[in-house]
Amino acid sequence: MVFKALSDATRRLILDELAERNELTLYELTTRLIMKHDLSISRQAIAKHLAVLEDAALVESKRKGKYRVLIFNNAPLKDLLKGWVE
Repeated sequence: MVFKALSDATRRLILDELAERNELTLYELTTRLIMKHDLSISRQAIAKHLAVLEDAALVESKRKGKYRVLIFNNAPLKDLLKGWVE
């Protein structure tokens, strides 16, 4: 599941942005992807990518007031690497 999530370049960009900023709303993430990476992508398309990342437990979301905040969870990557490194 983790490899499938990481196989897409847009999903890797999403993880890069979340790792850099710690917490982002969907709007903030969309804005950063469009402005910083010159992607032409809708919030709906990003939401679909986020669903794949959440299924792989790489992204968590929580409510903060009226917003949904997205958070990068690097634990699955650490677990994956631990098996190879040890």
